[in-house]
Amino acid sequence: MGKIKEWFSVSNRDKHFKYAIPVGFIFTILCVLGLASGMEYKDKLKGGIWDWKDWWATMLGGLVGQIVQIALIIIIILIF
Repeated sequence: MGKIKEWFSVSNRDKHFKYAIPVGFIFTILCVLGLASGMEYKDKLKGGIWDWKDWWATMLGGLVGQIVQIALIIIIILIF
């Protein structure tokens, strides 16, 4: 568990993960793909580097949001 916590603490990956969850929930994983790529492109334009680990943290957060969205849709379908 310590390695995961350490991985998230580097380069604000926890924020990448957290802020992608609502986007994945409200929209889709494809929207998160654009979000993650756009954020990394912005970093590169400002003189930074494209950080694939930040990109993956954003995609994982979006995946969590998408899974919650699908689960909610299934629950609603089963109720009605």
